[in-house]
Amino acid sequence: MKNVPAVAVVVQFVKNISALKRSRSTVAALWAVVTSLLILAMAQPSAYGLEFPMTTQLNLPESKNLTIKTQVIELDQSVSINISEMAIVATLARQVELARQPMGAKMVTKNLMADEYNWGDDQYSCINRLWTKESHWNYQAHNYRSGAHGIAQALPASKMEVISDDWRTNPVTQIKWGLRYIDLRYGTPCEAWAKAKRSHYY
Repeated sequence: MKNVPAVAVVVQFVKNISALKRSRSTVAALWAVVTSLLILAMAQPSAYGLEFPMTTQLNLPESKNLTIKTQVIELDQSVSINISEMAIVATLARQVELARQPMGAKMVTKNLMADEYNWGDDQYSCINRLWTKESHWNYQAHNYRSGAHGIAQALPASKMEVISDDWRTNPVTQIKWGLRYIDLRYGTPCEAWAKAKRSHYY
């Protein structure tokens, strides 16, 4: 069987998809499948599941007559845009996986605070105290008495649907909702933390 470079296969697949007429939801589903396949293709099996290599090393034999053949792939504008969309999807998927652990959730929160609200380290210090008290940064945290759920302990939890309906399993949705709630209700995380210290809720 002829060896075909993975990039060429993906590009051809993208061209084939672009040629078909279909709805927006079908396109989104197809891109999700393509992105998943690319991520899995890069994964390496290990004793703990799948590991994703940070770098790829290529060892070539020493030879004076060694030549490397390169293949130039020309992409039209629509394919280039679609590959950019795939990169965005892959970045978002990585962000979600990172936020499933408390340290990763803190990193994602700090970045979102700076990018979307222009809040600095002083405000991060307050939100760190607040959400450590509320959930210990556990996206699965659930208060069975009140029904509060997630990193920010939204009450009722269904409020988070204003961001996305995947709030039960997506820590980034919970973080985005929590930041939005604090911004709209208190203005800053430090004001929310002050309220929590006074009233034991925010």
